[in-house]
Amino acid sequence: MISGLVQPRRTSRPVRVGSIVIGGDAPISVQSMTNTDTRDIAATSTQINALAKAGADLVRISCPDQPSAEAIATLKQLTTVPLIADIHFDHKIALTAIHQGIDGLRINPGNIGTRERITQVVQAARERQIPIRIGVNAGSLERDILAQYGEPCPEAMVASALRHIRILQDLDYHEIKISLKASRVDMMVAAYRLLAAEVDYPLHLGVTEAGGLVTGSVKSAIGIGLLLAQGIGDTLRVSLSTDPVEEVRVGFEILKALGLRSRGVNIISCPTCARQQMDVIGIVSALEQQLGSIDEPMTISIIGCVVNGPGEAKECDIGLVGGEGGHLLYRHGQPVGKTGPGREQVIDTVLQEITSVIHERKLLKQ
Repeated sequence: MISGLVQPRRTSRPVRVGSIVIGGDAPISVQSMTNTDTRDIAATSTQINALAKAGADLVRISCPDQPSAEAIATLKQLTTVPLIADIHFDHKIALTAIHQGIDGLRINPGNIGTRERITQVVQAARERQIPIRIGVNAGSLERDILAQYGEPCPEAMVASALRHIRILQDLDYHEIKISLKASRVDMMVAAYRLLAAEVDYPLHLGVTEAGGLVTGSVKSAIGIGLLLAQGIGDTLRVSLSTDPVEEVRVGFEILKALGLRSRGVNIISCPTCARQQMDVIGIVSALEQQLGSIDEPMTISIIGCVVNGPGEAKECDIGLVGGEGGHLLYRHGQPVGKTGPGREQVIDTVLQEITSVIHERKLLKQ
């Protein structure tokens, strides 16, 4: 944790989704969601496994119909990460998902009809110890709440969440997670702050419909980061209009920037200028593509010249400093030699060093 930046984490009651605990003192988890047709088992299982390889702790799948829910049992056999079914309105689909072995539900109890239907879903979830995420979205608030508040706003979002929470509480069900998502960062942040003061259930953070890779990452980093820095949030999803693997990568980068999790390689690199002695941009781009599946926490620096390079390298597990005729290589803050001048040579050397450091750590643990 970064001293002075991140406040103590809000106390929340833990819930379990498969093998993952959310809330309490469990690590803040990173989620994503498939964008395949859930009925296409081959495509969906392939994407789930790609997300798991990228580090996703949980994966949500959309179940708009019965065949999608019926695919869950087979998907569970082909994957290892806990799965959450995203369901709207139809309690029968929720019941099918539960019986097929889903690990968690995202369903708003107030939207699935009569109390009898809600009770059926809650009873089935209770028997299987499956948590329910109440997902409030500023773009789909109930008509009466919109009429009361006039427009989507943080207070209206909280009112909607509390309504759904009370339905489950009245049935003595407390395995609950909550999200309050909006495409506007200010509205999303304000809503979470209000609800965090009202309940002790774990909170799922996210800026919904945030946009493409660049704009969506910026909005998510600001919104999610502001809340995490205030100790609010137990799990997160970065919603991007791109390959969902990128959502996982950005999610972990947010956590790493705040010192809240340290999975994978953290790359420190310069923006380059006329002083650079190596292709920093090309090297970093290639490394980012190849290092996404590494779990081991590690920091490497790729700096184009000797102005800041040696200083950064001394603080990293592996450092590379651009130089004429070859680039200086550091390990654990000490210079250990030079690489060849070519980009491919540099990339191969850095990858070899990363492998060596991982092996070195494994030997120390034995």
